[in-house]
Order: sequence, then C-alpha cells, then structure tokens
Amino acid sequence: MKALLWIVLCAAIAANVSLNFFMDDSGLHIALSVVSGVVVLASGARLWMLRRPAES
Repeated sequence: MKALLWIVLCAAIAANVSLNFFMDDSGLHIALSVVSGVVVLASGARLWMLRRPAES
C-alpha cells in the first residue's frame, strides 16, 4: 500500500511540474494542475496517516 502511494505521489508531482513546462495557461491546464495537486495532497496525507508511531 505504501509503495503504491509513493508511486502515485511521485507521478503526481512529476505531472504537475511537467504541466507547468509544456502547457499554456488554459482552462485545461488549470484543471489538470488542480487534479494533480489534489492527488499529491491526498496521497501525502494518507502516507502521513500510515506512518509508524515513534518508539520511545
């Protein structure tokens, strides 16, 4: 599960960066940036929730 989340996180970050280089400022660009940003936030939050508690 964690490996898949890491892959999704990295792919969404790469997609968001590449969108900024290869697309102009159109409605499609904005929509794809929002979608990739939501995926980054969701996968990052899920990875944070799956972390192991610190051992003391």
